[in-house]
Amino acid sequence: MADDTSIFMGASRKPDDSYQRPEQLLLQYGNRHGLVTGATGTGKTVTLQILAEGFSNAGVPVFCADIKGDLSGIAMMGTAQDFLVKRAEQVKLDPYEFQEFPVIFWDLFGEQGHPIRATISEMGPLLLSRLMNLSEAQEGIMNIAFRIADEEGLLLLDLKDLQSLLANIADRAE
Repeated sequence: MADDTSIFMGASRKPDDSYQRPEQLLLQYGNRHGLVTGATGTGKTVTLQILAEGFSNAGVPVFCADIKGDLSGIAMMGTAQDFLVKRAEQVKLDPYEFQEFPVIFWDLFGEQGHPIRATISEMGPLLLSRLMNLSEAQEGIMNIAFRIADEEGLLLLDLKDLQSLLANIADRAE
């Protein structure tokens, strides 16, 4: 139903509850803001899955923060189930095909998925200052430390590197 310029989202209903026309998201408008809301069981997760699958099919990298793992099903090819086949017929989704999508599960703790890695240099002084809840004076020192590291070509990989740099700056100040 969808082509390479759109993502099939479903079909709108007539007043008699029959389905009328297909509703699609044109990919050229895919960079707009969106909000998916609703009560439990109203299709929010399915909507997000459809969007993620559609963008993935179009070659657009997709990042989803999925705390409960509800979207993880797109990693495996689905199987035909009566209620799904019936729904596909109702909204005139033709062809109704199953497909798996490329996924990487990131894991903050690096235990069950791909570990999230960021160096201190990548985080930068502003984010670090906020994470550490630094005072204005401390934030100023953090900015100076990053400027010195940049000028001297020092890469700050971890907190030990930052600590060594700050100690070195303190030694030079005396």
